[in-house]
Formats: sequence, C-alpha cells, structure tokens
Amino acid sequence: MTVREALGQGTARLEAAGVPDARLDAELLLAHVLHEDRLRMRLDGARALTGAQAECYDALLLRRQTREPLQYIEGEAAFMGLSFRVAPGVLIPRQDTEILCEEALSRMKPGARVLDIGTGSGALAVSLAKLGRDAQVTAVDISDAALSIARDNARRLGAQVRFLQSDCFAAVAGEMFDMIVSNPPYISREEMESLMPEVRSEPELALAGGEDGLDFYRRIAREAPEHLVEGGCLLFEIGWKQRDAVSALVRESVGETFSLKDYGGNWRVVGALRR
Repeated sequence: MTVREALGQGTARLEAAGVPDARLDAELLLAHVLHEDRLRMRLDGARALTGAQAECYDALLLRRQTREPLQYIEGEAAFMGLSFRVAPGVLIPRQDTEILCEEALSRMKPGARVLDIGTGSGALAVSLAKLGRDAQVTAVDISDAALSIARDNARRLGAQVRFLQSDCFAAVAGEMFDMIVSNPPYISREEMESLMPEVRSEPELALAGGEDGLDFYRRIAREAPEHLVEGGCLLFEIGWKQRDAVSALVRESVGETFSLKDYGGNWRVVGALRR
C-alpha cells in the first residue's frame, strides 16, 4: 500500500465514523507513524509503506474511529509554541487558553509570584515559567495523574515550577501571590450532556463546573483576596457565554473587571486587579 492509498483509505474510514476533519486527521496520524511532516509525506505519495508502518497506522485509525482525541493518540499537544505531553487524565491544552497565557505574560512583572489553579498538563504554569521574566510559579491540582504529567512536562521543557496537590488554595494557606490564573472546569450540567465524543473522553473532573458551570469561579473568586497582594491580578478563562456572570462574581470579591475575546471573537478571559 502506498502513502496515497493509505491516506485515501484512512480518510474514508474516519469519515464513516463521523470524525470532523477526517482528511486532516488521516494525514496527521500517518505523518506521526512515518515521523515526518505532512508536506514531505504528500510529495512522496507513491512510496510504499512497510508492513509495520501499515499495521501501526491501522491501529491508530481504529483508535480515532472510536473518537478518541487525536492528541491522546499522538501523546502530545502544542501550546504557546511548546509541545506538551498529554494522556487520558488531563485536559488537552487548547489555543483558546493561549489568550489567557498571553494576557498573564503581558501583566507579569519580573520575579512575579504566580499561582496556577487546576494546572492539568501544566501548560499554563510551564509556559509562564518559561516565557515570563524570572517568574516564581506554583501550580496546584487535585489530581495525582495530572500532576505527574505536569511535572514531566516541566522537566522536559526545562521550566522551574513548584507543583502541589491541592484542592484550590488548600496547600498554599497563608501564601500571597502577585497573580492568580485559572482555567477551571466551567461546563454546566446541561452542556455536559451534549459534548462531542472527543471532549467526553477528557476527564470530567477538568470539565464539569456544577449545575450552572460557575462553581469554581465562585469559590476561587471568594478566596482569592486572601492570597493576592494589593494590586495583584486574578485572571480566569471563561466559557463564551459566561462573561457577565463571572464578571459579577469577580467584581464583588476582587475589584473592577476587564474582559478579552479570543481570536474567534468569543469572550474568553475575565480578570481584575485586587482593589
């Protein structure tokens, strides 16, 4: 079987399974098997696959046909120009969250003490430690599995991050920070029922935000003033319909809010400086 034939068959199989962007995923999976970029692979479409390559490609297609996320299959996801290891048990980093990271970086002063709540794969914490100016980053998560992956990402990428197992602020009692960032679980109970199969493969612990999706915003906003220095910044990622509700919670506890849209024009970040 040639590369061109494999791509045709792979695309057809993924389309039949209802996979969005079936052609793209078929190409990405085959490029992953061949350890080369998509352009080179397509330019050499008449090349024959080895038996081992064809077998490996078939196995990956079978996983994707069950709607397992592509990032879990490949074992990595890109975020802020860095490659993060991901696996079942952690939320897959998304480009939308880069808006939160970019805003945090723009507001961080040299040597800033930063707390990332619900770090997951460590994408935010590691990026802030790598790209910030001498940032002192602490990252917390309640999940042992997530912390294991986050620590591995920090080690591989050469980032200095203090990781703690913690239910929100529990492990940092008495500590103060210049900035608190969080991409908390924010999907409502009703929305959880209609998620795409790929998203339902991700840990519910990192997705479900209670009946209205606001449980973690309420808790973090309420407790944040005890851990933010005067003038310190709280930054949240939000669901696109949550700007007004989250802004009200943050305004009441922390200070006057600001908000940012993502590159798709949807509200994505709510923040405030502690008054």
